[in-house]
Amino acid sequence: MSTGVFLAVLLAAAMHAGWNAVLKVKLEPFIAMTLVTGLAGVIGLPFLLALGPPRIEAWPWLLGSVAIHLAYYLALSEAYRHADMGQVYPIARGGAPLLTTLASLLVIREPLAPLGGVGVGILGLGIGLMSLRGRGAQFDMRAVGYALLTAVIICGYTLVDGIGARVAGDPHAYSAALFVIDAVPLPLYLLWRRGRIAFVPMRRFLIPGFAGAGMSLAAYWIAIWAMTVAPIALVAALRETSVLFATVIAVVFLKEPLIPVRGAAALVIVAGIITIKLG
Repeated sequence: MSTGVFLAVLLAAAMHAGWNAVLKVKLEPFIAMTLVTGLAGVIGLPFLLALGPPRIEAWPWLLGSVAIHLAYYLALSEAYRHADMGQVYPIARGGAPLLTTLASLLVIREPLAPLGGVGVGILGLGIGLMSLRGRGAQFDMRAVGYALLTAVIICGYTLVDGIGARVAGDPHAYSAALFVIDAVPLPLYLLWRRGRIAFVPMRRFLIPGFAGAGMSLAAYWIAIWAMTVAPIALVAALRETSVLFATVIAVVFLKEPLIPVRGAAALVIVAGIITIKLG
């Protein structure tokens, strides 16, 4: 992985943490998720019109990704409904790079340097430690279950989009199409389940919604591009350094407690990042 790609993925990680923080505004998580994905489609539409659709061979991957992302939004929203960002986010993101590394080796036979594999393992350990809450703290098992399910789903859409962008031949056309199409299912699902009244609270949060949508689009767009020029497993692992940025956001802006074990976890994550870069 070149230094330019490495730094770009770190930037994407920071933006990914930022848009997840938007889900903790004074809106129900699922409604906030619908707002962000819908507005991301609005932002992506001019890019799709300018770039044009990806080649036809990429469309099965594109539509598969949209279906998997719908499951991701539902699982993540449920996790955030039962626990705070500081617990859910590291679990959801921590398991994903380990699963993605294994899947990329077994499914697409993409080689990974030994030192890179070690870095992924160290990074996964640090991310997992981030989810610990300290002595005497209780886990909400429903939140943990949804967070683990989210990790599996993340692995799924990461592989699908990595392969799809490569097949498309143009990761930018693929990304633009993905965000525009992905903006449709969640609002339709919300309309079906709750009716038009569910959209009313969104009006007061259009500005943070657009901010979250912009960060969401930019973060994953960078990741999709990076997976066409670097190993999918390394991009997936490095992207999950977003837990560092998420921890800062959770403590500083969301006023969630910081415990010592998360400080130690941050050091482990940094060690994993260095190891991946050296690999």
